[in-house]
Amino acid sequence: MQVSQIYTQDTHFSLELPYFSTSVQAGFPSPADDFVDTKLDLNEYLVKHPSATFFVRVTGDSMTGVGIYDDDILIVDRSLEAHEGMIIIAALDGELTVKRLKKQNNAVILSPENEQYDPIVVSEESDFSVWGVVTAVIHKPC
Repeated sequence: MQVSQIYTQDTHFSLELPYFSTSVQAGFPSPADDFVDTKLDLNEYLVKHPSATFFVRVTGDSMTGVGIYDDDILIVDRSLEAHEGMIIIAALDGELTVKRLKKQNNAVILSPENEQYDPIVVSEESDFSVWGVVTAVIHKPC
């Protein structure tokens, strides 16, 4: 799975939308409340560090096991330190990729979340860096 586009956030824009605090059932329907409890600003909810946050659009299917699909937009925070097990944006030999960060016997492994793909072992000769940590996925339902 690769990054196809990079976007920055407009930190001067706030959009508060109605937020229904009542949960919506995915199974058997229940009566809904007829009022809005509060307002929710998605920038405030999804972006903790605005100056270090950017958005990327991804291509490919190597991360479908964690709900990241082709053409999704990821919210990425560059201020967070990447730890083992986190989903990251990695720069590897000039290309950006989305993978789970793993470490094994002092080796860095970029692990896909799709059995059709093999993990990538980052060699000492590789040009590798962590660009940021994925904090949220924006996915449109089919």
